[in-house]
Amino acid sequence: MTDSAATALLKGVRVVSLAPNLPGPAAAARLVELGAAVTKVEPPAGDPMAEFNPVWYDELRRGQTCLTLDLKEPDDSEALHRHLAEADLLITSSRPAALARLGLDWPSLHARHPRLCQVAIVGYAPPDDNRPGHDLTYLAEAGLVDEGRMPPTLFVDLAGAERAVSTALALLLARNRSGEGSMATVALFDAARALAAPRRHGTTMPGALLGGGLPQYALYPARTGTVAVGCLEPHFSARLAAELGLERLSHEALRTVFRERDATEWEDWAAARDLPLVAVRR
Repeated sequence: MTDSAATALLKGVRVVSLAPNLPGPAAAARLVELGAAVTKVEPPAGDPMAEFNPVWYDELRRGQTCLTLDLKEPDDSEALHRHLAEADLLITSSRPAALARLGLDWPSLHARHPRLCQVAIVGYAPPDDNRPGHDLTYLAEAGLVDEGRMPPTLFVDLAGAERAVSTALALLLARNRSGEGSMATVALFDAARALAAPRRHGTTMPGALLGGGLPQYALYPARTGTVAVGCLEPHFSARLAAELGLERLSHEALRTVFRERDATEWEDWAAARDLPLVAVRR
């Protein structure tokens, strides 16, 4: 599918997002890429992302209509409901107790906007959906934080955003069949546990098959830099050995040969031979 075709997939779908920080905005940005029209509603204090990373904040809200509403004020609350009356989907990331205080609990929303769907992004699945958390704590609880080292990226927030998008699509499909909107919860800790499944099952533990145990799926120091070798399938591993003039692949043999060139040179070499091998970026 072409990029232009992808941007038309959700043409006509209207989304309202009350979700600040990262998972909600990342999900909204993905929906915009698929053609949805998104209205981003922020409180008077703004979205914390605007202070954390202004450039990324602007990137995530690109192509969206942005409004500032104080939902504790009756006039602003009614303004929100006017948007919800025309919307297909609402994205939230507040805890249920906070939404209830604003009259935005699902029973109230559904009674007033029966065709509206809602994706509620929370930290933990009910009945723990009022429990607080963030990307770091979800990863730590799922066993994905090495002691003394911060994670290199916000894995759970971004995986949760993709889960929110797929859940939204399922809700819209169900609404098109039944004519009635429904709500689903996306728990970020569930995303963390899904990310941890390879380690939980031992597949990516140090020395395991995909944890460096296979010579054809590992990291090696080059003359300068490091190469990542992903020649997992037999035809790739056989071609790698043949192109390197090795009778068999071993960690020792590959460590020796990759020291002969820079990592970027190896990447060019591999691209010319249709091999999954790249230089590690820092």
